[in-house]
Amino acid sequence: MVTPESRASELLLEIYRRLYALYGPQHWWPGESPFEVVVGAILTQAAAWSNVEKAIANLRNEGLLNPQGLLSVPVDRLSQLVYPSGYFNAKARKLKAFVEHLYLVYGGELDRLFAQPVADLRRDLLSIHGIGPETADSIILYAAAKPSFVVDAYTRRILSRLGLIAADASYDQVQALFMAHLPAEAALFNEYHALLVRLGKETCRRRPLCAACPLLPICPTGRALPPPP
Repeated sequence: MVTPESRASELLLEIYRRLYALYGPQHWWPGESPFEVVVGAILTQAAAWSNVEKAIANLRNEGLLNPQGLLSVPVDRLSQLVYPSGYFNAKARKLKAFVEHLYLVYGGELDRLFAQPVADLRRDLLSIHGIGPETADSIILYAAAKPSFVVDAYTRRILSRLGLIAADASYDQVQALFMAHLPAEAALFNEYHALLVRLGKETCRRRPLCAACPLLPICPTGRALPPPP
């Protein structure tokens, strides 16, 4: 018997298969080390990745792209270095809060932080100033390589148009849809999120290009639109 739960699982996997068939592997997240991924996850809040790369390059050139470096650098200097990422004063304080917590609780060892079960790790990250659900899940998935699905604006837009979530669904509600109906595999979550971002940027925009969308056959929103002239 087909249940609503099995139907949701089938549909989510069908979305993944269609996107992967078109786009292939996305090779996310760009970063030379888990700590660099953490820094990128914090800096990318409300910022284009190209600008985040400039800020990360500044930190690397100064020899500060490590926990001890960020702990020791004065916050004013850190603000100057991460300036390209925007909201630089706030982001400097967020980076400081993360490394201070890392040293206070885990002796500065990222592996000790990441050794926790996902639920405990997520709760710990959310307790740190400046780390919200999307940033915490990005750190868990891309830096710690543990399965915690990342929800962003692209994910919300696409799933809403597919009729899988309400337009006003909360972050936790959207995440729960993936967590409940997909295998808990970090590699799958990694690739799935990256593919949704690719679709959201290229096709499922605010003004969607539905005719070019690989999900059109299963998207009620796209099928309801009149054909292009």
